[in-house]
Amino acid sequence: MQKFTLGPLLDVVGELFSDEISIAVSNTTEYIYYRPSKRVDLKISSGDPIKAGTMAYKAMLTDQKMSEFINREVFGVPYHGMAVPFHNDGELAGCVTAIYPTFTEGKSVVTVKSADGWKPIPFQDVIYLEVKERKTYVRADGFSGTHNNPLQEFEYTLPRESFIRCHRSFIVNVNHIKDIHPDTHSTFVLAMDNGDQIPVSQSYASYFRKMLDF
Repeated sequence: MQKFTLGPLLDVVGELFSDEISIAVSNTTEYIYYRPSKRVDLKISSGDPIKAGTMAYKAMLTDQKMSEFINREVFGVPYHGMAVPFHNDGELAGCVTAIYPTFTEGKSVVTVKSADGWKPIPFQDVIYLEVKERKTYVRADGFSGTHNNPLQEFEYTLPRESFIRCHRSFIVNVNHIKDIHPDTHSTFVLAMDNGDQIPVSQSYASYFRKMLDF
């Protein structure tokens, strides 16, 4: 049988999962493979040790499948994980972990700082979020305010059926996209219903197309 390396095989396995799911594979002491998603990235690198409190650690400690919420204290971001240990010749050999983004339930507004206080904006009224000059701006029709959270944090709290990251500086509400225009290098420009135009960067173009199914 023709020999193959582990990396390409794991890349193929990763294709079976949604673009919103990160995949981590470890032996009993360290990670040997990691594929981040556009929605949640734990910044794992090959060779990183298995941390106590992670899904991989818990699954191998108990030698059974685990599925639960992990708070931000472990990797700096909250996530839902499912980890399954695997064996070789009857001995525990490692673990495969699927990492899902977590969403804050019960919220329906983004409360932003305005000129004279704070203003709650319902999710459906948010057109897009933009990072500019180290501040996060929340744009609604006829209103703009700032928020302390970075875009990465909003990726975990905004409803994923409506909000998509399309650029390192932008998250858009797909319900406010009026038109999608092709741009250079297989990217796009989004014409929003308030008249603004938002770029879709090359690194997010494939993910964006999959999420909007075109």
